[in-house]
Amino acid sequence: MKKYLLFILVAAFAIKANAQDDFQRTASQGTQYKLLTHNTGDRIKVGDVVTFNVIQKTDKDSILFSSYQAGKPQQAQVQATGDLMDIFPLMTVKDSILIRVPTDSIFKNQETRRPPFLPKGSNLLFIMKVEKVQSLAEAMADRDKAMAAVKEEGVKKQAEESGVIDKYIADNKIIVKTTPSGLKYKITKTGLKPKPLAGDTVFVNYVGRRLDGKVFDSSIETAAKDAKLQQPGRVFEPIKFALGAQGVIAGWEEGLLLLNEGSKATFIIPSKLAYGGNQSGPDLPPFTTLVFDIELVKVIRVKHAATAKTPTKTTTTKKTVTKKSVTTKKKQ
Repeated sequence: MKKYLLFILVAAFAIKANAQDDFQRTASQGTQYKLLTHNTGDRIKVGDVVTFNVIQKTDKDSILFSSYQAGKPQQAQVQATGDLMDIFPLMTVKDSILIRVPTDSIFKNQETRRPPFLPKGSNLLFIMKVEKVQSLAEAMADRDKAMAAVKEEGVKKQAEESGVIDKYIADNKIIVKTTPSGLKYKITKTGLKPKPLAGDTVFVNYVGRRLDGKVFDSSIETAAKDAKLQQPGRVFEPIKFALGAQGVIAGWEEGLLLLNEGSKATFIIPSKLAYGGNQSGPDLPPFTTLVFDIELVKVIRVKHAATAKTPTKTTTTKKTVTKKSVTTKKKQ
């Protein structure tokens, strides 16, 4: 963060100090630019993969986007043509540049799309710093290495998660069934109507929580209030969706097929059947196990194709009848 703030201050000083200087223009696109730092070294060329940080701001210093704040630099392969492709060849590693884009050119013939913070005569400013320049092969190798590291970390986290789930079940003395995928569930009330099938529309009430008991979502108003959930405008009613449409997490898709209509159950869903290594909102960090108290309120069934029955093979046992030779004793 300190490095980011320092870069902002240096860039701002450079902009103000040179406010009266004319921007240069590229020969091909006429892009307006000003080099803020200019290091020695090989210039970027077509085909290179460039990793860079960028701040997008108005000419009133309102920041619209910052890769520093996002925590992830941008990356692009330099092509022969394109918006920034006549800028990159002017730079080398660790160079910084200020690019000015008149908003009148952006919104030419489409004024209705112009936002109020970019009035006529204003400019968009891009402060860009090149962090790394690689060949395509080098960038691909780095990507593969990063993906392998993420995969390895995921395997490690899921192994740790499995142990945490087992401890949770033991500590809470829950008797569960486990599917081959790893979904753990306990039916607390069995409904009398048939189970849904893929394609059926289901209505579900639920309370979702983490293993530590933190409730993160609920379709039930009393549960939401008890957990002090902030859900302005939320309509508290069973959610409705079609099974098999992949509109919900995999743990729900699998678990609901196990319940008769009217049933209630608790699902313990490992992260691989939920959001995996992704963050899902402020309360669900990567590799979070989810616990849901579920009620399958209603099922609207579609017409399903009749399942062809496997013909029952009739086994005919052929009986061999052995005729006995009967000797009739003649009367004498």
